Amino acid sequence: MEKSKFEKLVQEGVKEIPENFRRKLSNVAIVIEDEPSREQLKKLRVSGKMNILGLYEGVPQTKRDNYGMVLPDKITVFRNPIENIASSDNEIREVVKNTVWHEIAHHFGLGEKKVRELDARRKKRK
Repeated sequence: MEKSKFEKLVQEGVKEIPENFRRKLSNVAIVIEDEPSREQLKKLRVSGKMNILGLYEGVPQTKRDNYGMVLPDKITVFRNPIENIASSDNEIREVVKNTVWHEIAHHFGLGEKKVRELDARRKKRK
C-alpha cells in the first residue's frame, strides 16, 4: 500500500475515536514508521519475530500531575507489520483503526490487560 494511503487510514482511525476522547487527547504525536526500532523492541523485551503493530511511549494522562512538565507522548503505528498480517486494504483499515484505538487507550492510562478487555468487548459489539 502506498504510504500516503496508509497515512490516510491512520487519520481515519483517529477520527473514529469518539469525540469526547479526541477532545481530551493532549500533548501526543501520532507517527508512522515502517518497523519498530531495535531500541523499541529491546525496551518491550520482545524478539524480532513478534509483530508489534503500534507503540505508546510517554507519560499517561492519569500520571501527568505527578510529573510536572513532560515531553509530548508518542504513538507509533508500524506500517510493515500491519500490512504483513492483513490480506486486503479493508483488513489493513481495520487493523490500523484497532491499533490507533489501542495505543490511545494507553495514552489515557489504561494498562495492557484492561485495553485488551475493552478491545474484546468493542469487537463483540460489531
